[in-house]
Amino acid sequence: MIELSRERFQELVEEALKSIPRRYARQIKNVAVLVEDFPPPGQNLLGLYHGVPLKHRGSYYGNVPPDVIVLYKIPIESLCQDEDQVREKIEEVLLHEIGHYFGMDERTLREIENQRFRRKRDKIG
Repeated sequence: MIELSRERFQELVEEALKSIPRRYARQIKNVAVLVEDFPPPGQNLLGLYHGVPLKHRGSYYGNVPPDVIVLYKIPIESLCQDEDQVREKIEEVLLHEIGHYFGMDERTLREIENQRFRRKRDKIG
C-alpha cells in the first residue's frame, strides 16, 4: 500500500479529469468531483456517483445542486504499490463514475472496463 498526501492525490484526480476525451468532457456539466478518505460505514467502495444521470434529465432539470462524484482515497491507495498504480486506479474509478453520470449500468461499465484492460494488456504483451 502507498500513502500519498491529500494534495498529491487531488493532483492525480485533476490529471485524470484532464485526460477525459473532449467529446465527453464537454457534456459533463454541474458535477463536483470530491475526494474523501473512506466510503460510508459498511460500504466497500472506491468511488460513488450521486445525482441524476444525464440521459434522465428533462426540461425540468435546472437550478439544482451539482451532481457529485466521490473518490475514496484510502481504499484506492490500499490496492496500489506505487504512484503510477494510484494514477491508473483513479482514472479507472473516475471513468466508471462518469459512466454512471452518462446513465450506464454496472454491466455495461464492467464490459467497457474489461475491454480497456484487454487493450492495455495487449499493448504490454
